[in-house]
Amino acid sequence: MLELKKIESEMTYPLRHKILRPHQSFEACIYDTDNTSGSFHIGAFYQKELISVASFCVEKCPGLSKKKQFRLRAMATLIEFRNIGAGRAVVNYAEDILKSRNVELLWCKGRTNVQEYYEKLGFTQYGEVFDYPPIGPHILMYKNLLY
Repeated sequence: MLELKKIESEMTYPLRHKILRPHQSFEACIYDTDNTSGSFHIGAFYQKELISVASFCVEKCPGLSKKKQFRLRAMATLIEFRNIGAGRAVVNYAEDILKSRNVELLWCKGRTNVQEYYEKLGFTQYGEVFDYPPIGPHILMYKNLLY
């Protein structure tokens, strides 16, 4: 069974590095938004092991006009624990927190190879594919949280 909870930003760095930026420096996994006002990080634990993380920060999506927006950043799940619902659980847990804060929109810059995954979580594509150096092709995705 998964345990979900808020975690410190530093706890996300090893998974970010291993899954998202293995060919970059460890420091490349530390973002300027990690500890800004309102930011938070969610971790999913399986048998006390951190297996999935995601970070959420106050940031407006270019071109979308909802007033209260958060950005989902650096979502990562250990490969051997994919397909057990950990990533979905992390996002759902965070969405409950965001809805309680009356946040209207959650958005992300997703790698194109995981676009379908985000669509299954209820996200919609916004705009065209763009290059996100040095990582590669990305797409903006968003989800309305309050209707």
